[in-house]
Amino acid sequence: MTSTSDPQLNKHKLPSLLDALIPIFALVLMLAAAVYLYSSDSSYGANQIALIMAACIALVIGVKNGYSWKEMEAGIVKSVGVATGALLILFAVGSLIGTWILAGTVPTMIYYGMLVLNPEYFYAASCLLCAVVALSIGSSWTVAGTLGIALVGVAAAMGLSVEITAGAIISGAYFGDKMSPMSDTTNLAPAVAGTDIFSHIRHMVWTTVPSIIIAMIGFLILGFTSEASGQAGDLQLTMDLLQAQFNPGVHLLLPLLVVLILAYKKMPAFPTVILGTIAGAICAALFQFDSIIAFANDDSLPPIVAMVKGIWTAMFDGYVANTGDEVLDSLLSRGGMSQMTNTVWLILCAMAFGGIMEVTGLLKRILQSILGLVTSSGSLIITTLATCIGANLITADQFIAIILPGRMLKVEYTKRGLAAVNLSRALEDSATITSPLVPWNTCGAYMASTLGVATIAYLPYAFFNLVCPLVSGTYAYFNFKIEKLEDMPDLEEVSA
Repeated sequence: MTSTSDPQLNKHKLPSLLDALIPIFALVLMLAAAVYLYSSDSSYGANQIALIMAACIALVIGVKNGYSWKEMEAGIVKSVGVATGALLILFAVGSLIGTWILAGTVPTMIYYGMLVLNPEYFYAASCLLCAVVALSIGSSWTVAGTLGIALVGVAAAMGLSVEITAGAIISGAYFGDKMSPMSDTTNLAPAVAGTDIFSHIRHMVWTTVPSIIIAMIGFLILGFTSEASGQAGDLQLTMDLLQAQFNPGVHLLLPLLVVLILAYKKMPAFPTVILGTIAGAICAALFQFDSIIAFANDDSLPPIVAMVKGIWTAMFDGYVANTGDEVLDSLLSRGGMSQMTNTVWLILCAMAFGGIMEVTGLLKRILQSILGLVTSSGSLIITTLATCIGANLITADQFIAIILPGRMLKVEYTKRGLAAVNLSRALEDSATITSPLVPWNTCGAYMASTLGVATIAYLPYAFFNLVCPLVSGTYAYFNFKIEKLEDMPDLEEVSA
């Protein structure tokens, strides 16, 4: 009988558990050293080197097991290809921030935020606002890139903690994203698990709602127990400077409205952000002509050409404020595609490591070993949570962290008579929720770049993202709200 197997695959040795763990341990040690030596600046080069060195170690193990460089290179290319969409969005958001500051959109949001947000309720209000908007549009990234940057600005102007504010923004954004039927991950998780989206959302309510309530209580406590360092005179000065520089008004919020409408209509993220950038550029040209000319700072050019140069510069190199107030200038000097290059560097290194781990079978070997620890229904769900968190750390992408464990563990759920909604909920309670807590994950890198707060700095305050996996694991341990197959309606009946 002739074998139909690929002869190239036959020469590959199955990796041992030690093979699979060596790159992981090496990465953990190097990342720990990077954080020790560089603290919150570790993502500006040190983490990248750690990821590349760990990828080289995995590459050597792959060669030992019979993999060629060509095969591993293809794995890297495939892994990086998965992140291409995220990289394009990152660059687009850089341009959006630059034009929105130039147009006065971000300054207007900061101005009105300072008028209506009470410092005592600020953190909780930020979380709730982001949750509502993310629920309506299904995108945590869009919320962080629009409302998020304004709320961080308001916090800085009021003398509140930008780290806690970033944690509140991410908590609310990921709650809304997770519970929205328009979210990519909320559709992906049930598709991988083999259930329908509305059964999936209903089942998530049991872990998600208690988690956001706990998070809101935490933000209320922080709001009432911490004092804003901004004095009334300083706040008024900031508002006066914003008024003089940008003349804030409701009309300057048009670019924000454009993005929210397009996101609600489910237009893909990249064209949505690009159109939001264009809307910002048009708004700047119509309402901030003199400011653009001053920003362009080139008297040799005709005014119209100088305006084009100013907008163009804001898109690729960001906006540089010159209000005379050091705090406000540092707050508004942001944006531009060039400011995203470090984040892209981090993501590329992370995806290279994840690609080699996947193509050489090292990641699969770890997952198989973890599955061997399963002894009960509860331990299977806890194992799923841990596996997805580990996949977020290794593969640096939340979609891979949903798909790989979901596919590998799906059969085990069926064998144990567990409904698919248990798997889909576990995937979201771990892979989706913890992705912004990993500095080199696409989500963590995006949030840090967009909000201007290092991942390791906001991580302790992302209460919802920290609590939700714990709530899910507690439910599993006590076998609470775990659906059996016989308890679930047939999917065909649901569809009908």
